[in-house]
Amino acid sequence: MSVPPRVSLATLGVTDVARATEFYETLGWRLSPASVPAMVSYFETSGARLSLVKTDDVTAHAEIAPRTSTDFRGVTLTIGVDSPEAVDEALRTAVRAGAALVKSGVRTPWGGYLGYFTDPDGHLWSISYEPH
Repeated sequence: MSVPPRVSLATLGVTDVARATEFYETLGWRLSPASVPAMVSYFETSGARLSLVKTDDVTAHAEIAPRTSTDFRGVTLTIGVDSPEAVDEALRTAVRAGAALVKSGVRTPWGGYLGYFTDPDGHLWSISYEPH
């Protein structure tokens, strides 16, 4: 058997589920009724589900040591949009919601346009326009 090439759920460990939920709702994302207040929040995306769970609960469930650093985790989540202007607008919306702007939108060598922000828990997101 092989492992299917799909991501069904991305879980972000957060320090405060309610605060993180409010951030994503402020982005305009719709909270799923399957969410359990203060425990887990689910958001439907156009391809998979995003969940927010307290970091300590994730590490306990996986039986791994808690993170001791807020350095870059080696993971970036990307939101694809339809134009360079939409990249800039999405970045502005994220910052108004409480994100930290990491890099303003710029043209890429491959013909795209992208920028970066971190959510209130330091998760790195890119907003990307890819013309191909």
